[in-house]
Amino acid sequence: MTVTSRAVLDDELDLRLDRWFRRHYPALTQGAIQKMCRTGQVRVDGKRVEGATRLAPGQTVRIPPLRLDPLPEPKLLPVDPKARQELDAMVLFEDDYLFVLNKPAGLPSQGGTGIARHLDGMLEAYRGPGGRPRLVHRLDRDTTGVIVVARTAGVAAKLAAAFRTRAVEKTYWAVVAGRPVPVEGRIDLPLVKLDGPGGERVGLAKPGDKDVSRAYTDYRTLDHAARKLAWLELRPLTGRTHQLRVHCASLGTPILGDYPYGERRENNRNSAIVDGLSEQLHLHARRLVVPHPDGGVLTVEAGLPAHMAATFRDLGFDAPAPLAPVRR
Repeated sequence: MTVTSRAVLDDELDLRLDRWFRRHYPALTQGAIQKMCRTGQVRVDGKRVEGATRLAPGQTVRIPPLRLDPLPEPKLLPVDPKARQELDAMVLFEDDYLFVLNKPAGLPSQGGTGIARHLDGMLEAYRGPGGRPRLVHRLDRDTTGVIVVARTAGVAAKLAAAFRTRAVEKTYWAVVAGRPVPVEGRIDLPLVKLDGPGGERVGLAKPGDKDVSRAYTDYRTLDHAARKLAWLELRPLTGRTHQLRVHCASLGTPILGDYPYGERRENNRNSAIVDGLSEQLHLHARRLVVPHPDGGVLTVEAGLPAHMAATFRDLGFDAPAPLAPVRR
């Protein structure tokens, strides 16, 4: 066995070095990769690197002699025809690089404790030459709307880099209990993760809190109903967990149907439940503008889910139909 080298491909832009190794040498453990980096056995363009180093096309990775047991033959999972039909119904746009889906309410983006059915798992039905498609970002279980799926790992890395650098413009629609004052502005309130039962939750950071994350949201009131309910356009400038839900609650206008962040006590001005309207979460990823991996910018809009469309009709809100996807 001898030292070899391997060039980073165009499809591997911004891929972490440890993930690059697991792609090409799946029998390697994370511990082995970290040890080779720590001892200088692995180098990129002759320089010592860490496992988290992100790669660029054309770079050369030094690969030390590897003693690897042969991998067992992979088991091909049967395609779930029902999952394929459900995914087909969600597709807003697709090409050789990615899918854009309109995620329904109640479908988790990824698996977790007690979650057997989720979008990430359903993507096995779309497996192609580049493997199983990969989620690029997430939406909460009960948030609906635009979500991007990459066909290959390389495309996923490019899109993930765009999300990290804020090159992606995200627009959400929400119906909230109350009407914010002022009717538009920027929310600049840092967030912190909260301990306790009931799953992942966050709250507004207090002085002295550790691991605080800055969070910014631009908002604008598009319409309102007798100051009791309002239709907001939300543009998150950061991508924190539950950012929009906590920020709306911080204005005294929680998102309709948001049980965790809207008080449920009767006659409470911050109640997220309104008699006669759906109790589902009224938060929808309406529009996404994202740099396309093959150049240009892709813009995709998603129509309202049924429960929000019904609320809009009841309140007299006039929502325009989604525009057709366009790449410029």
